[in-house]
Amino acid sequence: MSHDVLFLGILVGCVNFLFRYLPLRIRVGQSRPGKHGATGVLLDTIGIASICALLVVSCVPEIIHDSRRLLPTLIGFAVLGLSFWKTRSIIFPTLLSALAYGIAWKLLADA
Repeated sequence: MSHDVLFLGILVGCVNFLFRYLPLRIRVGQSRPGKHGATGVLLDTIGIASICALLVVSCVPEIIHDSRRLLPTLIGFAVLGLSFWKTRSIIFPTLLSALAYGIAWKLLADA
């Protein structure tokens, strides 16, 4: 097995774990009325963790071959995180981050 594949698997696993664990820790002290408690928060974060894991796995090989893709990928991550934080839905942030990545790639590729 290649060391790159092993490193990528460990990286994606750690980030996926943090996306699921941190919301439980962050919301411990808040008195926000929740419908499902800790289980609901965990299930809500699975969507964005899956999308981010897919984004990392699909983008890392491309970034290794063409380093110009790093900035558009980071922009896509930022848009995904911010829009998920604002909407708490995964559908709109996924589409919006793909659009942001495409626009950033187009603007930076033409520059």
